[in-house]
Amino acid sequence: MKIIFAGTPEFAVPCLQMLLDSKHEICAVYTQPDRPAGRGRKLHPSPVKELALTAGIPVYQPLTMKTSEDLQQISSFNADLMVVVAYGMILTQDVLDTPKLGCINVHASLLPRWRGAAPIQRALMAGDQKTGVTIMQIVRKLDAGDMLHKEECVIGQTDTAGDLHDKLAALGAIGLSKVLEQIEAGTVHPEPQDEALVTYAEKLEKSEAAIDWTQPAADIARKIRGLNAWPVAQTLYQGNVLRIWQAVEVNDDSSVQLEPGIVRCADKNMDVATGKGFLRLLEVQLPGGKRMPVQAFLSAHDVNGVRLG
Repeated sequence: MKIIFAGTPEFAVPCLQMLLDSKHEICAVYTQPDRPAGRGRKLHPSPVKELALTAGIPVYQPLTMKTSEDLQQISSFNADLMVVVAYGMILTQDVLDTPKLGCINVHASLLPRWRGAAPIQRALMAGDQKTGVTIMQIVRKLDAGDMLHKEECVIGQTDTAGDLHDKLAALGAIGLSKVLEQIEAGTVHPEPQDEALVTYAEKLEKSEAAIDWTQPAADIARKIRGLNAWPVAQTLYQGNVLRIWQAVEVNDDSSVQLEPGIVRCADKNMDVATGKGFLRLLEVQLPGGKRMPVQAFLSAHDVNGVRLG
């Protein structure tokens, strides 16, 4: 098939690489305009753009796809299908109608659960036991199109959002390959989403990083995993922001009762009292410093009895 690919971040790269390695013809790649990054705020291409240019595929970076010139350009490719993976732009109906077979999307959740911007993080923070990717037909309503195929993934007890991101990116390419085969063979069976089961994955905000120690340790542990690698959960230690990269709930049978946020140190461990149980910090970071194991932090800081937050 003749395919237009639209994607931007690292999550989309495995899908594009799979297409490049396949028998299909990639006639064009669309990606977001180069963005400033780093201390120098120099313009940097997206991971998708870098791969496409390396492969010799034409790259287009319109600010929108709404102008007549944009639509004419898309139409000129005479594509059979558009594949969209984390492109970062809502497509108009005119665009959706241009490829002969329409547009399909690789979404990082088991729809209809977790439509929206942050499905990986929200699944972790909600305590879901599994997640996955859904290949779906794109319609104008956000993530509401018919489902074409799903690939499931168990959420491990120590998985972070970064870990799941990488697993689901790889699964997305596997699922997409299967759907393309089904489309060519005429065996694809679209399944409507049950609107009664829909949940929304709201965009992550920096304000969510602050830890509320009155919450149960299990909830805080999931939050820390869900916010790793951005924006990273944090608390206050002696007026400074202490970022917490890794932590686990502690099974504590002792009768010790401490107010939420109070630190208890023993056997080179740093446990923090919560609204229910203790949370053991494993990896932390102070302003201007590097991430470090908590044992290294404890060697330089006497925190027993200190209140965090």
